[in-house]
Amino acid sequence: MVFGAVLLAGAATGAWGDPNDPPRRASADLAPASAGLPADPSGKALSEQQAEHLLAAGGDRWGAYYSAQEYAEFSQGLDGRYPGVGLSVGRGEDGVTEVSQVTPAGPAAQAGIAPGDRLLRIGQDQADRLPVTEVVARLRGQGDERRAGSEVTLAVRRGDGEVRELRLKRVLLDSRQVTAEHLDRGVLRITVRAFTSGVADQVRAALRAPHTGVVLDLRGNSGGLVDEAVGTAGSLLDGGPVGSYQERGGTRELTAPPGGDGRTPLVVLVDGGTMSAAELLAGALQDRSRAVVVGSRTFGKGTVQQPSRLADGAVLEMTVGRYHTPSGRSLDGTGLTPDVPAAAGEDTDALALRVLAGLGTRS
Repeated sequence: MVFGAVLLAGAATGAWGDPNDPPRRASADLAPASAGLPADPSGKALSEQQAEHLLAAGGDRWGAYYSAQEYAEFSQGLDGRYPGVGLSVGRGEDGVTEVSQVTPAGPAAQAGIAPGDRLLRIGQDQADRLPVTEVVARLRGQGDERRAGSEVTLAVRRGDGEVRELRLKRVLLDSRQVTAEHLDRGVLRITVRAFTSGVADQVRAALRAPHTGVVLDLRGNSGGLVDEAVGTAGSLLDGGPVGSYQERGGTRELTAPPGGDGRTPLVVLVDGGTMSAAELLAGALQDRSRAVVVGSRTFGKGTVQQPSRLADGAVLEMTVGRYHTPSGRSLDGTGLTPDVPAAAGEDTDALALRVLAGLGTRS
C-alpha cells in the first residue's frame, strides 16, 4: 500500500542525483496491494492516450497511467533499492559538471572517482552539453539498461591530470531515507525523507540511541508505503489509532502496535513538501497530543488510488477514496496546520529546540 506522491524535483543550485536517493518520479497514493495487483475488470489494453482521456473525463486529479516498465521502476524505488554507479553530480555557474558525492564502496568509488573530479563524457556525449537531469538518468540507466549488471562508460579528469576512460557496472544501491544526529542537550533529530521499505525499522533502531527529546523531521517527505508510516508511528505511540481510509465501500482502520515510546518530548517538523503518508503520520501525532508540530502548512494530499493491471501489463491508478486522521480530519486540499508556525526565513531547527525546551526533556 502506498500513500505517496514522489514528485519530479531538482535543486536550484544544479546539484542532482544523490547516490543514496531512489529515482524520483510522478506518482499517486495507492490503495493496498496485499492481495496482489488486481486485473482490469474489462481485460482491455488501453493506450496511454486512452488512459489519460479516461482519467481526465472523470476529473481524477491524482490518477495515473504507467507502462509495465515504468511501474516496475517505480516499485523498485519503493523497495528502497535502485540501480546505479554510486555518484552524484552538480553543475556550477561556469557550466562544468563535477562529481559532488561518491557512495563508499560503490562502483564509482572502487574505480577511484572522488568528489571534485570533473565528469567530461557519459557514453559518447559531452556531459556539460546535457541537462544535469539527463546525466543522472544515464548514470542510473534507461530502458533495458536500468538493471544491475548493465554498464556505462564515463570520462573523468581530476584537476589538470589525464583524462580517464572508465567502464562502470551498475549495482543495486540502498537508498538512505533515514538519518539521525544529536543536537544540543541530548536531543535526537531523526530525518525521514520518504517511507520506503524498511524505514520503520530504521527509525526504531535510531531511537535506541540515548536521547532526552526527539525532533522528527518530515520536511520534504513525499510519502510512500503507509505500512512504514504506521510502523514509524508505532515507535512513538503506545498503540492506538493512526488514521483510516476507505476501501471497497468500507473503512479500514490504521492502528499502531503497542509498546512504543509515548512519553519522550517530541517535535515534528513539516513544510509544504510534507505529503501523503508523512501528513498522515504528522496528523496522527498531532491528534493524539503526542507531538507539537512545527513549521509550515503541509502539501494537502489525502486521497487513495487503486492500481489495476491492464492486459498489456501497464498499470492504471484511479482515485477510490480519502484517508482521515484519528480525529476524522481529511487533509486533502487543505494540508496540516502546524501548532507552532515558523516565520519566513526563521531557523526551524532552532525553533524546534526551543519548543522542546518548553516541553521539558526526559532525564
